[in-house]
Amino acid sequence: MTSKNTMNMEKKEFFAYEEAIDLVKKEVEGALTGSPAIIREYLTHLSLSQGKFIRAVSVITCAEDKEGNIHLNAVKIAGAIEILHLASLVHDDVMDNADLRRGKATLQKKYGKRTAVICGDYLLSLALKMLSVISNKKDYLELDLPDYIGKLCLGELNQHINNKNLNLSIFQYFKIISGKTAALFEASFYAGAVIAGCSEGETIKYRQIGNYIGMIFQLSDDCIDFDATVEEANKPVQSDYEQGVITLPLIHALQENKDFKEKAAHTEVTREEINEAVRKSGGLKFTRLVIQKYYNKAMGRIRELDDNSGKKARLVNILKKAARVV
Repeated sequence: MTSKNTMNMEKKEFFAYEEAIDLVKKEVEGALTGSPAIIREYLTHLSLSQGKFIRAVSVITCAEDKEGNIHLNAVKIAGAIEILHLASLVHDDVMDNADLRRGKATLQKKYGKRTAVICGDYLLSLALKMLSVISNKKDYLELDLPDYIGKLCLGELNQHINNKNLNLSIFQYFKIISGKTAALFEASFYAGAVIAGCSEGETIKYRQIGNYIGMIFQLSDDCIDFDATVEEANKPVQSDYEQGVITLPLIHALQENKDFKEKAAHTEVTREEINEAVRKSGGLKFTRLVIQKYYNKAMGRIRELDDNSGKKARLVNILKKAARVV
């Protein structure tokens, strides 16, 4: 079914930046609240806890052409990627048994796990449907979004397989988060660059920037679990290890403190013991140094882009949000 927003959009082909961002939000809202009656209540609940649309903003920013215009297809792809991201969060919350997401009760908490899983699956189908209405599809054959969906799923599975793996290496962890988090960021930057008609060389740079920002986003999230309150994070904190998830600050602590690793392998360790091990080993400092390295790489690539200063400034703003730089 074609939404009113889509019909109105199709009367125009190009949009200014702010207008395009507003249209993406309306498109996502319309897709959620205008869904079939049997699922509408659940998706409407999800619409109340939407995030900052950072992936959609990435698509729109990268899709801006030399004249400052953004094609309608960028709006459609940005909306689809946001829906994909939302589907992954719904499934994440089921796996983590999470009660809170963005300050609101999770779908699985409010309606149950079975309903949440089905809704997550439906969101995936909804995203693919949104992609199906893109015009001039032949121009985007190189943009293989299903491949990125696969990377996301494999990243999540890899994390699940390595739950409670105290021997998880930094390399293995980077492989996990390059799929579960960085893949959709890379897809967002890549899609925008393709729509903007960037050269092959420029498109590669955009993909790299998206990957770096995705890695930064997850590593920053790792730090939040240790140094933010529930109110600040709008989601559960001090809970990654309790869910079996081993993140970089803890990996560093386990590598630096063999006694702590030995104890964790044979007995239940308390949150206080985990926090103390991470503090003593400098786990957060180490993670922030890694974030800084990715930040510098992304900044270097942004400076190399053949784009106007306004577009570069928006890219830098996305980078700073990912790294939580005020």
